[in-house]
Order: sequence, then structure tokens, then C-alpha cells
Amino acid sequence: MMTHQEVLSEYAVVAELTGQMRAAAEAGDWDALALLEQRCTAHVDVLKRSEAAVELNPTERQAKIDCIRRILADDRRIRDLTMPWMAQLSAMINNNGTQRRLANAYGSV
Repeated sequence: MMTHQEVLSEYAVVAELTGQMRAAAEAGDWDALALLEQRCTAHVDVLKRSEAAVELNPTERQAKIDCIRRILADDRRIRDLTMPWMAQLSAMINNNGTQRRLANAYGSV
């Protein structure tokens, strides 16, 4: 079972990692973003498994809320940066699939 300090520490780590993920997305460093996302997921998994049994006092609860707000703001910014890239990637994949189907149906030109 986690202590209240360990819970807050995990939230702080997740908030720090999402900040680094935001910076990586802003720099277009998709490899770093993916690695940071893996690290972040590991810490979130720890919280999912162990946090529920820990009761926080009002000050600690506010610290947790502050971390969650930072995490959500970073997540929103990351999505804003990655969605156009993902849409472009999806369009390229779909275009390649269409080209393959046409080539299979009508042969190469």
C-alpha cells in the first residue's frame, strides 16, 4: 500500500513527464514523445493499482488536483500538436492502400 506522500510523488512525476512529453511534441521529437509516454504509463499504472486505498487531507488533495490540472493541460496541448500529424499519417496510409488496391485491380501502369 502506498503512503500519501508516495501518491503525491507519483502524481508529481506524471505531471513532470507530461510536461516533457509536451516539450517533445512541440519540438516534433516523436521518438522522445513515445519513450516518455511509456514511462508515464508505468507511473499511471502504479497509481491505478495502489492509490484508491490512500486518503489525502485537503492540502494533499489540492496538490493532487493541481498535478492533474497540469497533466490535463499538457495532454490537451500534446493532442493539439499530434492530431494534425496523425491525420496526415492516416491519409498517407489510406492513400497507399488505395494505390495498392488500384494496382491490384488494374495492374501497374
